[in-house]
This record gives sequence, C-alpha cells and structure tokens, in this order.
Amino acid sequence: MTIFKLCILAGAALVGTMSVAAQAMTPAQTMLGDAPSVPKNIVIMIGDGMGPAYTSAYRYYKDNPDTQEIEQTVFDRLLVGTSSTYPARVSGYVTDSAAAATALATGVKSYNGAISVDINKQTIPTIMEKAKALGLATGVAVTSQINHATPAAFLSHNESRSNYDALAKSYLTTDTDVMLGGGKKYFPVSLIEKFQAKGYQYLSDFNQLDSIKQGKVIGLFANVQLPWAIDDNDKNKLSKMTAKALELLSQHDKGFVLLIEGSLIDWAGHNNDIVTAMGEMEEFANAIEVVEQYIRNNDNTLMLVTADHNTGGLSIGANGEYSWNTSIIRGVQASPDFIANDALIHDDWLARVSLNLGFEPNEDEASQLARARMQGKEVMTTSIKHLIDSRSNTGWTTGGHTGVDVQVFATGPAASLFAGYQDNTDIANKLISLLPKAKSKSQSNK
Repeated sequence: MTIFKLCILAGAALVGTMSVAAQAMTPAQTMLGDAPSVPKNIVIMIGDGMGPAYTSAYRYYKDNPDTQEIEQTVFDRLLVGTSSTYPARVSGYVTDSAAAATALATGVKSYNGAISVDINKQTIPTIMEKAKALGLATGVAVTSQINHATPAAFLSHNESRSNYDALAKSYLTTDTDVMLGGGKKYFPVSLIEKFQAKGYQYLSDFNQLDSIKQGKVIGLFANVQLPWAIDDNDKNKLSKMTAKALELLSQHDKGFVLLIEGSLIDWAGHNNDIVTAMGEMEEFANAIEVVEQYIRNNDNTLMLVTADHNTGGLSIGANGEYSWNTSIIRGVQASPDFIANDALIHDDWLARVSLNLGFEPNEDEASQLARARMQGKEVMTTSIKHLIDSRSNTGWTTGGHTGVDVQVFATGPAASLFAGYQDNTDIANKLISLLPKAKSKSQSNK
C-alpha cells in the first residue's frame, strides 16, 4: 500500500494531528498564521488545458520589459506540485476534459467522454455529491456552458459528455446552490421554470449578478460560451462570478465546495491562438487572486488550482530560434476571430487589421492576408494567427490535447498535502478526505 493511500485511510484526522512545524509551508501558507489544519471550505480551480507552457508564457507575457527582474505571477507564488492526467487504460495516455474532470471529481479513472461514470458506465459519487450529503453548499462558476464536460463531471453523471440537453436537465436534481456561466441554448424556458419552481433565481443578463444577495441562483450569461476576455467590454466576468459565488456560499454555516473553471483557456489552445489564450490566462489569474484574498480573510478555506490536461502543445519559442517576442502578443488589441470578422466587412481592412494587430504587416504578409480574406472568415482567422505566431515565434504541435503532466497550486489549510508529484485521482481523494466526517447515529442523538 502506498504512503498516499495510508494517508487517505487516516483521512482528515491525520491532517489535524500534524504540527505546523512538520509541514512544508509555502509562503502563501505562512501568511495565514495559525490557520486550522483542515478546511471548512474548499475552492477547486481548473484552468482547462492549462499545461506548464501556459503558466510560463503568462509570466513572460506579464513581465515588465523595463526592469531586469522577471516578475512572479500568482502561479509562481502558489506552485506546490505536479499531477499526471492520463485516463483509464482503454483511452490510452492522452485524456479529454470529461475523463480528467471525472478523475478530479471522483478519484476514479474513466474513458474519454465519461461524465463521472466508470469504464462500465456505472455512476461514481462526486466530491460535490458527497459535500451535499454532509450538508455543505456547492457551486460552479465557469466561462463555458455550465453543462460542459468539467462542471458536468462535478455535478452529474452521463455516459457521454455530448449529451448536453440531458446533463442540463439532470442539474435539477443536484441541489447545487450556485451555477454561473454560459449555456442558455441548453436550458429552454420550460426547464428554467422548473428551476425557479425549486427556488432558484434565474439570471440571463450579467448586469443582474450584483442584485443577488442570497439564495440559490442559476445565471446563464451567453448562448454557449462567454465572450473571449480580450474582446469583452467587461474582461473580468470570471473573477466577478467567483466573488459572487464566494459571497453567496459563505452564508452557509457548514461550509462549501466551489468549482471555478477558466474554460476558455482550452478553447483558445484548441484554436492555437496565443493572443486569446493569454487573455483567458489573465482573467483566470485574476479569479485566483480573488480567492487568495478571500482566504486572507477566511483562513478556514483551502484553494486547490490545477489543469485537467494540456492543450495545443504550446511552445515558447519555435523554428530553431532562441526567442519569444511578447511585445507582439501584448500589442494585439482583439482576438484573431474579431480581427478577421472586422476585416471582412470593411473596405479599409488592411489599415484596420494593422491597428488591431499593433503592427503593420509587410508586403508579403499583406499579400497573404489579402488571399486569405478572399476565402472567408475561417481562413482569414487562421492567417492572422499564423502571422502573430510568426512575428512572436510561438509554436504549437497539435489542435488537440497532449499527455504531459500539469502543475498543482494550493494555499490554505492542508495545502501541503498536494506537494510533489501525484495523479489527478490522488488530488480528488485528498480533497474528499478533507470533507467533514459524517456523524454516527449515536452522535446525532446527543
């Protein structure tokens, strides 16, 4: 039996007996002072597709070029370990979001596409379900549709992540207190009315979020995904949803488990879009800092941050050159999607493209863009992404996922449990071990 399994069997009771001196404290933990050993609240944050190259790229993207120092980011500050991500043997070594989220939510490996069912398609209890059974509140806030693979695997069960309508309907029975994100397409009026009949407040406009002060809420702020952060007038939707979820869930005396997902990091990675990916990374970092500040004021809260897998095979430097030009990436004012669409509807397209890119394409680049423009938005978008990659020396290996290990970040009570190497199932089992223990009948009668 492994050391980790022995620790899990001992559970939170073992964690509670560990002295502070015996734990390898991170700087973030040290700031908490005499925090409790076991958390009352757990915040799980997943940067979908956020492999190690993304956090490194974000560091250089945020670096102040006018100083000799390369400044740390929140990811550098909170790094404690790594995690493997492979799915059940039947799906090989490279996971999808559904199998990865199933592992993180249940502690059990399954096949790619599985939503908290095992390889025999039998349901597996999730950390959210276990928390609910113990009287804790639960919530999710994501930038994809709320019934996408990751939130679905924490809240529900299905043999296929693609069964979006069935997953949306299943949320009625989860009793989840807070659900914020996109997905109006999958929640017709008839379904929303059933949520309202169960006491949920329904929000369809992001500006309504501030008006909610208590109670259960389902907020669907886009047809499918929320807008790319770089294109949005309100670039801080995820951090605002995070703050509101913390505010609402904090009103529950027994504690809560909250899932926050930077869903669109993955979507930008699939698109091999470095500009949009860095915009999504920035807002995910902002959301982490919202939780970090909450923990400073509530030292009974654990934050665990990781990725479900790596997307796109991003490389910082390419083409045999030892360089990566962040000034090009920082200078782009909109997503390639937006720039391409804008170019297709205006006659002065090249001037507008130059303005949005922050640099003027040379003669060869302009010719390539002109040919792409004649072939429509998709080709034009790809041409703009390739131009940005070429100028910045950004590389990609795939439009899918890769099997590399991902990083683990943590602060708060029991954060040291997540130090070093672990599997994604280990993360789930450790988190589940930190839930309060169910009272026996004799204890309940006292």
